[in-house]
Amino acid sequence: MTEKIRVEISKDLEVLIPRYLERRHKEIVAFRAHLVAADFEALRVGGHSLKGSGGGYGFPLLTTIGSTIEVAAKAQDAATIGKALAEYADYIQRVEVVYV
Repeated sequence: MTEKIRVEISKDLEVLIPRYLERRHKEIVAFRAHLVAADFEALRVGGHSLKGSGGGYGFPLLTTIGSTIEVAAKAQDAATIGKALAEYADYIQRVEVVYV
């Protein structure tokens, strides 16, 4: 069994977090499709958006991953984007939110 990644988030965001994480699952699918299509502009925009939202919702690693995707998309670096998407999917699969 894969170990969970525990993230503490303010109770103030409790009503927003399930929908935010649900959107992240769908976003991973979209990002993978953009990568297959070599749509680097869509990946750049999506990475930028993830970079902006991650920390605000209490997920600083998503900010880092979003930044990596954005920079790699500008460079059309499909290999780096693929690695970042694998990390993104793993994180979303394993994250466990605890409200404090």
